[in-house]
Amino acid sequence: MSDIQFINGLNFKAPNEKAPEYVKAKGSIKRADLISTLQGMDGDWVNFDVKVSQNGKWYCAVDTWRPNSEGQSDRPAQRQESKAAPVDNGFDDDSIPFK
Repeated sequence: MSDIQFINGLNFKAPNEKAPEYVKAKGSIKRADLISTLQGMDGDWVNFDVKVSQNGKWYCAVDTWRPNSEGQSDRPAQRQESKAAPVDNGFDDDSIPFK
Protein backbone atom coordinates (compact mmCIF):
# COMPACT_ATOMS: atom_id res chain seq x y z
CA MET A 1 0.00 0.00 0.00
CA SER A 2 2.99 2.31 -0.20
CA ASP A 3 1.91 3.42 -3.69
CA ILE A 4 -1.05 5.45 -2.40
CA GLN A 5 -1.05 8.99 -3.80
CA PHE A 6 -2.91 11.27 -1.40
CA ILE A 7 -4.63 14.48 -2.47
CA ASN A 8 -3.34 17.17 -0.12
CA GLY A 9 -5.94 19.80 0.65
CA LEU A 10 -8.97 17.59 -0.05
CA ASN A 11 -10.47 15.95 3.03
CA PHE A 12 -13.60 13.94 3.76
CA LYS A 13 -15.21 12.80 6.99
CA ALA A 14 -18.15 10.63 7.89
CA PRO A 15 -21.31 12.72 8.19
CA ASN A 16 -22.53 13.87 11.57
CA GLU A 17 -24.82 11.30 13.19
CA LYS A 18 -27.67 13.85 13.07
CA ALA A 19 -27.21 14.58 9.35
CA PRO A 20 -30.01 13.52 6.97
CA GLU A 21 -29.55 10.11 5.35
CA TYR A 22 -28.89 11.68 1.95
CA VAL A 23 -25.68 13.28 3.28
CA LYS A 24 -23.02 10.63 2.64
CA ALA A 25 -19.84 12.53 3.57
CA LYS A 26 -18.60 15.88 4.78
CA GLY A 27 -15.81 17.45 2.74
CA SER A 28 -13.41 20.33 3.08
CA ILE A 29 -10.84 21.94 0.82
CA LYS A 30 -7.69 23.74 1.89
CA ARG A 31 -7.33 25.84 -1.25
CA ALA A 32 -3.57 26.52 -1.21
CA ASP A 33 -2.71 22.85 -0.57
CA LEU A 34 -5.17 21.54 -3.17
CA ILE A 35 -4.01 24.01 -5.84
CA SER A 36 -0.38 23.05 -5.20
CA THR A 37 -1.22 19.34 -5.41
CA LEU A 38 -3.21 19.72 -8.63
CA GLN A 39 -0.50 21.80 -10.31
CA GLY A 40 1.88 18.87 -9.80
CA MET A 41 -0.42 16.43 -11.63
CA ASP A 42 -0.79 15.76 -15.35
CA GLY A 43 -4.00 15.55 -17.36
CA ASP A 44 -7.33 17.33 -17.36
CA TRP A 45 -9.00 14.95 -14.88
CA VAL A 46 -7.94 13.58 -11.51
CA ASN A 47 -9.98 10.57 -10.44
CA PHE A 48 -10.00 9.74 -6.76
CA ASP A 49 -11.51 7.39 -4.24
CA VAL A 50 -12.75 8.31 -0.78
CA LYS A 51 -11.53 5.52 1.50
CA VAL A 52 -11.58 4.63 5.18
CA SER A 53 -8.35 3.57 6.86
CA GLN A 54 -8.14 0.59 9.21
CA ASN A 55 -8.34 2.96 12.18
CA GLY A 56 -11.53 4.58 10.79
CA LYS A 57 -10.08 7.81 9.35
CA TRP A 58 -11.47 8.89 5.96
CA TYR A 59 -9.04 9.98 3.24
CA CYS A 60 -8.80 10.70 -0.49
CA ALA A 61 -6.45 8.79 -2.75
CA VAL A 62 -5.80 9.27 -6.46
CA ASP A 63 -7.26 6.46 -8.57
CA THR A 64 -4.25 5.65 -10.73
CA TRP A 65 -5.82 2.65 -12.49
CA ARG A 66 -5.30 2.49 -16.25
CA PRO A 67 -6.26 -0.30 -18.67
CA ASN A 68 -3.37 -2.49 -19.76
CA SER A 69 -2.05 -2.44 -23.33
CA GLU A 70 -4.64 -4.97 -24.56
CA GLY A 71 -7.49 -2.86 -23.20
CA GLN A 72 -8.15 -5.39 -20.45
CA SER A 73 -8.68 -4.55 -16.82
CA ASP A 74 -5.84 -5.01 -14.35
CA ARG A 75 -8.06 -4.02 -11.43
CA PRO A 76 -8.11 -6.33 -8.44
CA ALA A 77 -11.18 -8.55 -8.27
CA GLN A 78 -12.71 -6.67 -5.34
CA ARG A 79 -12.80 -3.44 -7.38
CA GLN A 80 -14.72 -4.89 -10.31
CA GLU A 81 -18.48 -4.53 -10.14
CA SER A 82 -20.59 -7.61 -10.71
CA LYS A 83 -23.35 -7.45 -13.29
CA ALA A 84 -26.66 -8.32 -11.65
CA ALA A 85 -29.41 -10.06 -13.56
CA PRO A 86 -32.16 -7.72 -14.78
CA VAL A 87 -35.03 -7.27 -12.34
CA ASP A 88 -38.58 -7.95 -13.52
CA ASN A 89 -40.55 -5.07 -12.04
CA GLY A 90 -43.72 -5.83 -13.96
CA PHE A 91 -43.33 -2.99 -16.46
CA ASP A 92 -42.71 -3.27 -20.17
CA ASP A 93 -40.14 -0.87 -21.59
CA ASP A 94 -42.80 0.24 -24.10
CA SER A 95 -45.11 1.44 -21.30
CA ILE A 96 -42.51 3.78 -19.78
CA PRO A 97 -43.03 7.38 -21.04
CA PHE A 98 -39.29 8.09 -20.97
CA LYS A 99 -36.10 6.15 -21.71
